[in-house]
Amino acid sequence: MFEDEIKEYESIRKEYQQKIADRMGKKQWMEYNEILFSAHSCAIEGNSFTVDDTRILREQGMAMIPVGRSLLECTEMADHFRAFDYMVENLEHPFDEELLKEVNRLVTEHTIAYRAQGAIAGEYTTEDMAAGDTVFGDHETLIARVPSLMASTQKAIDDNLHPMIVAAKFHGYYEYLHPFRDGNGRTGRLLSNFILLRAGHPLLIVKLEDRSAYISALKKIRTEGTDEFLVSFFFQTAIKRMKDELAQKRKNSIPTMFF
Repeated sequence: MFEDEIKEYESIRKEYQQKIADRMGKKQWMEYNEILFSAHSCAIEGNSFTVDDTRILREQGMAMIPVGRSLLECTEMADHFRAFDYMVENLEHPFDEELLKEVNRLVTEHTIAYRAQGAIAGEYTTEDMAAGDTVFGDHETLIARVPSLMASTQKAIDDNLHPMIVAAKFHGYYEYLHPFRDGNGRTGRLLSNFILLRAGHPLLIVKLEDRSAYISALKKIRTEGTDEFLVSFFFQTAIKRMKDELAQKRKNSIPTMFF
């Protein structure tokens, strides 16, 4: 299954790596991805920051709050930067609960008191969860499955299953478990990209405009008992991003008449 998606993805990934990723310095490449990924991942959860707002905050810090944005949104974005940096700096860390909890702690550290009073950043929920129109299962039962999810994902990584498939399958089941009071979406997307980055693949960036398709693919895991829609969505999203950026580079490389 997914042979056609893998073939197309690997073909475009090779060109993308050669013409875009390798042509940027490592520092610039990661800053570009961090800003784009952080802006869209937080926007999916309701943050109003644009990509430009995110770039300004990343470059100038909390001393320069973009006009019209709340302090809470700025703090949430700053927390996401810290979680992203931790992820990039610890790609050799085992894929385990320690990693999961630390990423969630960082991504919610300075906002959880506003979002879920009494909750502790990086600690599992002590209450049953709901999000949007979804009521999740018994939280103790779901949390008890987290170690198995982390271990099976690490095994899939070790067994060299295609990283995009591993990232999607982990993400779908992790969001099904929804083990924290806040930051589950951001944490899940960060750890999916941990899997991809560790394998030397470009980041997967789910854009705000694709939120409905993304949520629909996640819901099908519960309603239809399969993650094939989410795996397909991951491949399609990654392929589209690479094609769009390659096309943008070709267009911007065409000589322009100034006079």
